[in-house]
Amino acid sequence: MANNYFQFKQFKINQDKAAMKVGTDGVLLGAWVGLTDAQKVLDVGTGTGLIALMIAQRHAKSKITAIDIDPKACCQADENFTMSHWNDRLDVVNVSIQAFRQSQIGTFDLVVCNPPYFQNSFRSDCSRRNLARHTDSLSAEELIRSASVLSTDCGRLAVVIPEEQAERFIELSHKYFYNLVRTLHVKPNKMKPTKRRLLEFKKHFAGEFKENEIFIETSARHFYSNEYRELTKEFYLAF
Repeated sequence: MANNYFQFKQFKINQDKAAMKVGTDGVLLGAWVGLTDAQKVLDVGTGTGLIALMIAQRHAKSKITAIDIDPKACCQADENFTMSHWNDRLDVVNVSIQAFRQSQIGTFDLVVCNPPYFQNSFRSDCSRRNLARHTDSLSAEELIRSASVLSTDCGRLAVVIPEEQAERFIELSHKYFYNLVRTLHVKPNKMKPTKRRLLEFKKHFAGEFKENEIFIETSARHFYSNEYRELTKEFYLAF
């Protein structure tokens, strides 16, 4: 069973109310996403508020709005924001991105999301966990479409998704004026294939594209690679 809290170097995440707990995907995205000119940030499906808090720590001038359709998740995120050093720059709203986009057109420099990605897979007995994990409530195209409406003319979208869904996500992004700026292939270790892909898009982008890969562990369990340690060292206590 997951702990009721997760302690990072500069903030604490309580997670007793949230359907989805702190995980590697969210930590990777929060540590990796580019924050150049990210004055106004939207965290979609915030859950515990992890990614929003990581961005607040990394970028002192950012103002982050976190949204989630689960009221208990919003309560949890608000609790974690209030405990943090950056509570004056963090807001949480209990709303779907589809409803939120109606009043926030062209507002955000960056939209970030650790989206639901299970499709037609086995469901747990927890309806809130299903809501957070499955694409019924937010498909890839609906996320991209909404992010495009919410973004400024040069706005960015950053996500973490399973490798097998990455190329389709990239293809869909072109319909909404996004072009891929950066990608990171995430492998459990050197012997295994890519399991996750971090993607960062920018509207109307025509510059240099950057592609990298990272191994979470070396050859043994819990022996972390230097690259993973370097990326996450400002957050994990162990690093």
